[in-house]
Parts: sequence; C-alpha cells; structure tokens
Amino acid sequence: MKYIFILLAAVGIIFSSFALHEHYNYGDSPCRINEVWDCGEVNHSPYAMLFGIPVAVFGIAWYLGIAILAMKRAYRWLLAATLVGLAFSLYLTHIEKDVIRAWCIYCVGSLCVISLMTLLAIGTNIWNARQKSG
Repeated sequence: MKYIFILLAAVGIIFSSFALHEHYNYGDSPCRINEVWDCGEVNHSPYAMLFGIPVAVFGIAWYLGIAILAMKRAYRWLLAATLVGLAFSLYLTHIEKDVIRAWCIYCVGSLCVISLMTLLAIGTNIWNARQKSG
C-alpha cells in the first residue's frame, strides 16, 4: 500500500509543480481552455498566495510529507495529513467556484489525488485496525 501512496504523492507533486510554474508564468497560459477553465486566472489571484508563499509550494511540501509518512508506514499520521490536505483543497475549490469563478485543471487534478489518498488512508487504517483486533 505504501507504494500506491508514494505514487499518488508523486502525481500530486507534479500537479502542484505545474501550478507553481503557472504562478510565475505571465505569458499565455497553456491550460487556458476558455473563460471557465483558466489556470492563469486562478494562480495569479490573491488566493494563490499564503503568507507570501505560493499555495502550490505548500502542495509540493504536503505531498512530500505524505510520501515520507507512507515510506514509514505511519498510516494514522498519513490519514491525518490527507484529511488536512483534503480540507484545504476543498477550501481552495470553494474559492475557485464561488470567488474567482474560474477553474485550474492542475488544482482539480490535485483535488482528485488528495481525495483518493484520503479514501485509501481511511481504508488502510480500517484494515489495519481489523487485522490487529482479529
């Protein structure tokens, strides 16, 4: 199971890295599909920064931390980390939908990854608890 988490963390790092690249890209956005799907609009908004640091940097660090927890098979901590990551990603999704009114394909991809990781972390913790009790 740890390798699945590590693989998903790598995919999350890729999505976050693309978003970080877009944050510093002031040319044409390669993922500007239309007025609704525009990574540049999202990644240049004031919500793309937290404490003066691009949000994508936090994503990269968070996925790296999740990968380290998976390597150590620290599944309880991994569950906590994925829940926090999911909550933050859902908050950012709310900002995209209701405030910016534009979507970033990289952000949506990251939301899918952290959602899947959270479900797997829940399942892994339930499985491990049942194995210990039975």
